[in-house]
Amino acid sequence: MLHDMMPQFELYQPDTLENALKLAKELDDKGWIMAGGYDSLDWFKDRAKRPGAVIDIGGIASLKGIRETPEGLEVGALTTLAEIANDKTVLENYSLLASAASHVASPQIRNAGTIGGNLCQDTRCWYYRSGVNCYRAGGNSCYADTPQGQNREHCLFGASRCVAVSPSDVGTASVALDARIVVQSASGEKVIPAEEFFIGPAIDITHMTVLKQGEILTAIRFPKEWAGAKFYFEKVTDRNTWDFALVSVAAAMILEGNVIKKIRLACGAVECVPRRLKAVEDAVTGSAKDADIATLAGKTAAQGATPLNFNHFKIPLMENLVRRAIRDA
Repeated sequence: MLHDMMPQFELYQPDTLENALKLAKELDDKGWIMAGGYDSLDWFKDRAKRPGAVIDIGGIASLKGIRETPEGLEVGALTTLAEIANDKTVLENYSLLASAASHVASPQIRNAGTIGGNLCQDTRCWYYRSGVNCYRAGGNSCYADTPQGQNREHCLFGASRCVAVSPSDVGTASVALDARIVVQSASGEKVIPAEEFFIGPAIDITHMTVLKQGEILTAIRFPKEWAGAKFYFEKVTDRNTWDFALVSVAAAMILEGNVIKKIRLACGAVECVPRRLKAVEDAVTGSAKDADIATLAGKTAAQGATPLNFNHFKIPLMENLVRRAIRDA
């Protein structure tokens, strides 16, 4: 199943967004849009995806950079994770985003991997990535959700035939920051809340985002409302680098004195989408930020979890991460 040799494809390298959108429309389902390539090239080498053409948008300068706006902060989709993690404005006002970016993979990958690519990457379920004909690949079975299936990294919530999770660290932070995802096509521009950008298998089992053929993610906008808030990000993995989360948490909190006036919380790697913890937000808003409310938040976060054979450990892990997020933000 693993060949480590890419099939032949035509390569296009447009230098403007206009040309890229034109190519995406013309090539339709034969075209594959690629940014940094760290997700795409894995697919090609394993021959699990065989596009007829690749549109490499990495040379489009207008999709790079970090810009302050009257509404907050706009980050171009081709801005590298390393640039985000080290940017002064991001560190001062949106350190949650910088922290999430700094926890992605390894320094080498962060130097080339983009924020848009991190948001759009496909799930890392080893059955699916290895070319097994599972539900997500168009088959009629989920090999992870069986008595013998290896599923310690899979979901606690939102299973609908597929039990794979979203691998995006930046996605979890973007949901907590109430970001807006800017998407363009030949028909124009649309702006999508980060929470609605990701979709679960009950909606579309073959896609993890709402991106359609011919559309390109061009920017991510972070609202001024959360600039300078209290933040917390933690990601637990089997090893410190080059690994995906077992569970992660992202929190943005606005305090009045020691009282939680406003809060957004999200967990990664527990559902096919970054899971916003609305019940926890409702439970703690208006309460003093103390050990008791942090414990309540942790217990509330894991309510309704349905573990698989080998991922029961994710429940106490999720509870503890949420508790620490409330306590230490």
